[in-house]
Amino acid sequence: MTETSRFSAEERTGALFALSAYSLWGVAPLYFLLVEFSLPTEIIVHRVFWSLVFMFAILWFRGDIRALFQLPRRSYGLLAVSGALLACNWWTFVWALQNDRVMETSVGYYINPLISVLLGVLVLGERLRPWQWCAVVLAGLGMANEIWSAGGVPVVGLTLALTFGFYGLVRKALGVEAVQGLAIEALLMLPIAAVVFAYLAQSGALQGLDPGWIGIFYLALGGVVTSVPLLCFNAAAVRLPLVVLGMFQYLAPSITLLLAVFYYGEHFHSYKWVTFGLIWVGLLVFTVEGALASRRVPR
Repeated sequence: MTETSRFSAEERTGALFALSAYSLWGVAPLYFLLVEFSLPTEIIVHRVFWSLVFMFAILWFRGDIRALFQLPRRSYGLLAVSGALLACNWWTFVWALQNDRVMETSVGYYINPLISVLLGVLVLGERLRPWQWCAVVLAGLGMANEIWSAGGVPVVGLTLALTFGFYGLVRKALGVEAVQGLAIEALLMLPIAAVVFAYLAQSGALQGLDPGWIGIFYLALGGVVTSVPLLCFNAAAVRLPLVVLGMFQYLAPSITLLLAVFYYGEHFHSYKWVTFGLIWVGLLVFTVEGALASRRVPR
């Protein structure tokens, strides 16, 4: 590799991982068409169990099972919080898909990076540069237009952005490795998932067996479908500069937006051009400003 090469082999590998992660997140709504026979709560219960099985398999293969029980007690409490936030995020996402509100999920994940920035300012005491404040204000104006034009708060979009934003904040504070953290989150959520599953079974609300064993297979697949993008993201994060990685994160909501319009047939109201336009401009300002700022920092 020569010094004049624009990207190193490590960075190209990281870019492939990032492309895989955000592409998989973007097309995730298509998977949930396979399990639309089941209630969102049952889907999340299965997701907790099967993701735990998947994570344990990876840890066993790596010989890291003991690492699950070697964290400080405080870390398990915070991972319980992050696991609950992630479960809430998943449930909201699945509910939105089953109720033809795919476009609103796209809004949520577009504004999520800026929510994370605000949390950094308000909780971690980080400071924003003037153009970063400009980007946040533009996204805020986009949300204000959505509320004004639609006649109500985009609850789905804000719930997705806030739960994933706080999830990232907790995981950043912990600094736990991705597979280890996901496994412990699922392990801590398992007792609650078991109680919910028992309640659904007792009330006759379980629908996973309605299509036969193929239904169980599709629900089990959710553990892999939702975990693999997180693992790809973790692999990309250790190989790419944050500015480069940040540019990939808008791929997922863009794919989801296209699916909402051209596959799910949701109507793109004229006022949404203003909503998305302001958010897109805000994200563009934020990304370009970050790229320029990183060039000014000496290597």
